[in-house]
Amino acid sequence: MLTKLPLILLCLTCVLHSAEKPILLWPDGAPGALGNAAKDQPTLTPYQPAKPSGAAMLLIPGGSYSGIYEGQAEPFALWLNEQGLTVFVLRYRLGSAGYRYPAQLQDAVEAMFQIRADAAKWKIDPHRIGVMGFSAGGHLASTLINRPEDGMVPGSNRSVSSRPDLAVLCYPVISMITKPHATSRKMLIGETADEKLVRRTSSELQVKPGLPPVFLWHTMEDKMVPVEHAQLYAAALHQNKVPHELHLYQHGDHGTGLIGTQHPWFADLRFWLREQGFVR
Repeated sequence: MLTKLPLILLCLTCVLHSAEKPILLWPDGAPGALGNAAKDQPTLTPYQPAKPSGAAMLLIPGGSYSGIYEGQAEPFALWLNEQGLTVFVLRYRLGSAGYRYPAQLQDAVEAMFQIRADAAKWKIDPHRIGVMGFSAGGHLASTLINRPEDGMVPGSNRSVSSRPDLAVLCYPVISMITKPHATSRKMLIGETADEKLVRRTSSELQVKPGLPPVFLWHTMEDKMVPVEHAQLYAAALHQNKVPHELHLYQHGDHGTGLIGTQHPWFADLRFWLREQGFVR
């Protein structure tokens, strides 16, 4: 049964669960860092559940690659905690701070490396680590499963994989070609990107067989990121025989289904996560 979290219950949950101290992803400085201010130092913030299932989720908030929308960070980390998942919230480098692709992907790849390498420390199964992204964070999550190699720092040698075991994409930015979200595109690849980079960062063109299962949802009335983004990605997954579910809801603008609304996507996602062995 779905655990519903209206705002008052969410506040009570905040008392029971709290974030641990953020972990600096790059203690010696991020690759290509433009400075040493907070905006140049991406972090990973762990949230541990009271009753762990052994599965984990890398949570990537949106914000058009120009900011981090905190409403898609801790509230969802706490909801996932309620489902038994250990959660790690990624605050990545942004286009508004001068960072372009693949800096953001480097941060996501490094986050996955660290989570999986420290699985024993966090008491999680290294083969049950997913990624969940919202809006532009959904684009970063899709890029993480499509092209993790683009985020590999030259010279790094890792014994674990950086590819998640599943992905949850919530009203994601996907295409830099078809009805692109202008701000996300500008902040990620700039205004003068060549065609090769535009295609490389259009996630619907980068799907290949063998990707992990994907859960996508979007609303038909989304005025910020058109529903075609999720549809294009789902079509590419289908063509490449990648297991996936696509949920399209008739009503609601961008951001519909945030914590406190009791939107049906929570139940749909929880059912799917249970089928993937991530929740009990």
